[in-house]
Amino acid sequence: MLETIRLEQLLKENPYGLNKDEKRIVYQEYLNELTHYHYDHCREYKNILDFWEIDLDKKIDTLNIPMLPVRLFKEYDLLSIKPENVLKIMTSSGTTGQRVSKIFLDRANAINQTKVLNRIVSDFIGSKRLPMIVIDSKSVLKDRNMFSARGAGILGFSIFGREILYALDDEMNLDISGLKYFCDKHKGKPILLFGFTYMLWEYFYKPISKNKYEIDLSDAILFHGGGWKKMISESIDNETFKIKLKEACKIQKIYNYYGMVEQTGSIFVECQEGHLHCSNFSDIVVRRNDLSICDYGEEGLIQLISLIPSSYPGHSILTEDLGVILGEDDCLCGRKGKYFKISGRVKLAEVRGCSDTYEK
Repeated sequence: MLETIRLEQLLKENPYGLNKDEKRIVYQEYLNELTHYHYDHCREYKNILDFWEIDLDKKIDTLNIPMLPVRLFKEYDLLSIKPENVLKIMTSSGTTGQRVSKIFLDRANAINQTKVLNRIVSDFIGSKRLPMIVIDSKSVLKDRNMFSARGAGILGFSIFGREILYALDDEMNLDISGLKYFCDKHKGKPILLFGFTYMLWEYFYKPISKNKYEIDLSDAILFHGGGWKKMISESIDNETFKIKLKEACKIQKIYNYYGMVEQTGSIFVECQEGHLHCSNFSDIVVRRNDLSICDYGEEGLIQLISLIPSSYPGHSILTEDLGVILGEDDCLCGRKGKYFKISGRVKLAEVRGCSDTYEK
């Protein structure tokens, strides 16, 4: 079994408390351990590292930890556990005809995902469970043994909610009467609102705006992510999205987050300064086309690093997203760690995003 004492220790700390030097020490040791573990337990991962002639007898610097292109999870079943120990299989988003990533979780990995997500989100909303509105249909959770990215996101955030209202039916129609009743019942109290960005825009904001429904969510806290490609095609950026939601239903606290099913749990949440943040449990490296490391402020291809993946070799992945690291340890919000922005997708990359999967 992979040793988890250090992860358990980190879970007791401020999730954004490690500075650059402290994080380097933790990651140097833990990522090498993860790499050795997956090398010993995943045949395909071993073959890849052998092909690259990676010498595991020497301790590898954090920036040189081998990274798997995210598309490999679409092509191969990569797991470091016995098939009989698979608790659930998570699948990425994908339009019709696209292959999807398959991520294999055992109980320990699934529990750690939940614990880490809890620590990160609680830093923004507090530790109490809140009345919750999910801008989606409950039917997306039907198969609990094989979750889509949407289902995984909903289930993950549901641990922060109580009296959960699913605001859409199976045809993506907004339950306006149920929504009004819920808002009236919890008026003056914090409400957690969760949804994927494009679905919030298309099936929540647009009906409310078009029909001029009076919905007061001034005490709500909104978490949203995914689906930005479709938003950009409608000329809606992050700032415009926030303004429009505030105009439509008075939401003041809106947190965008970035993440993917290949590293579920270790999400990157946008702070009040508008920056996406790495927590103690994750890190980001931005690379040029030749895979050399970009300077801060320079756009490049995003590599994501996570301490969580133990049942599959997903601790270091090369994404198809472009981004820019803006700084480290000095964001005005007070959180330590790197902070960054997403600037787009590499050309010819497949359309992806948690909310890009629904088509009428």
